[in-house]
Amino acid sequence: MRTALVIGTGLIGTSVALALTDRGVTVHLADHDPARARTAAARGAGSDSPPDGRVDLAVIAVPPAHVAATLADAMRAGLARGYLDVASVKGGPQRELEALGLDLSPYIGTHPMAGKEQSGPMAGSGDLFEGRPWVLTPTRDTDTEVLNLALELVSLCRAVPVVMDADAHDRAVALVSHTPQLVSSMVAARLEDAEETAVRLCGQGIRDVTRIAASDPRMWVEILSANPGPVADVLASLAADLDETVRALRALESADEAKREEGVTGVEDVLRRGNTGRSRVPGKHGTAPTPYETVAVLISDQPGELARIFADAGRAGVNVEDVRIEHATGQQAGVVQLMVSPPAAPLLSAALRDRGWALRQ
Repeated sequence: MRTALVIGTGLIGTSVALALTDRGVTVHLADHDPARARTAAARGAGSDSPPDGRVDLAVIAVPPAHVAATLADAMRAGLARGYLDVASVKGGPQRELEALGLDLSPYIGTHPMAGKEQSGPMAGSGDLFEGRPWVLTPTRDTDTEVLNLALELVSLCRAVPVVMDADAHDRAVALVSHTPQLVSSMVAARLEDAEETAVRLCGQGIRDVTRIAASDPRMWVEILSANPGPVADVLASLAADLDETVRALRALESADEAKREEGVTGVEDVLRRGNTGRSRVPGKHGTAPTPYETVAVLISDQPGELARIFADAGRAGVNVEDVRIEHATGQQAGVVQLMVSPPAAPLLSAALRDRGWALRQ
């Protein structure tokens, strides 16, 4: 691939353009808002001037509701040898394109499983897709050359290709992406009118659960509007679990010992099922989940403190697999949780103590 046209310069489109430009592809940018294309171009994502002729690949990075119309216009204009979209829903746009009666041999649907809470060209990043799954949904009509162009794009963005049926993809993202967004927003909404004394008690747990609730509501309305059925199905099963859990918690309030025992069983059941489900979430680099031990280090909020901890861990010959920071309320301090392999935990703890770090048990 030597040339590409990215239509839509939001987070995903700009990130694709940055990745391609970094790897020597000549990228042209287009957007219904020329100012967004200019912003992406100013960031080094490519040129906001139109290409002189047909490009190798056109990347359609617009909301799901606009994919079919944008693709149809691009294909009728003969802008590229191959076309793909990066929308987060695949079945609906594919059926819309089929209904338009277009030759779909030069088209393939795709979806990079990466993103941020921020949106727009300023949020774009050339390494956004690195190591992330990138779903490809070819049809029987998809030309081999176009599939190869899509695979080349995924490779240039350093992502991992995953081939799926379009409707299977939509059911999957309803479970692992769209429903979590709604649940996160619903939990965060409980804080809207909460007493200030309660909000001040927010810790890492509530921050983890509500992180993606900061996402752009308009963008998510467009996504959910394109995949309402599968998301509603997941929410319906979640609602059934909620109803059972509420009944179990009410039973725990009962003076009747048998009812309280039923309540304990109900709450324990949902928690254990949660343990089982969580254990299926892929671990580091997409491999099977690995149990880690946590070494918690007290740290002041000063420049260079994190670098010093990692340097000391490196001197001890310990690889930090993951890290989390808890900020203390009302203090310029916090706790850094270093996740390491179980055999490495005692070694790291001893090494950090020797270097003057205070550890939390």
